[in-house]
Amino acid sequence: MLIIDIKDNESIDRALKRYKRKHRDAKIMQQIRNRQHFTKPSVERRHQLLKAAYKLRKQQETE
Repeated sequence: MLIIDIKDNESIDRALKRYKRKHRDAKIMQQIRNRQHFTKPSVERRHQLLKAAYKLRKQQETE
């Protein structure tokens, strides 16, 4: 659970902005999406390997 302490003389808009930033940085939505379905560890490793190869290929193209 995210807790945002509202400081003295702080507007609600500013506190809401801090909450949204903390929510985004905590990757809560990504965790929710990942937990909606089970992915086998072998499939997850394969996905990570493909992602790493893609990033490496993109990096080599720009050099």
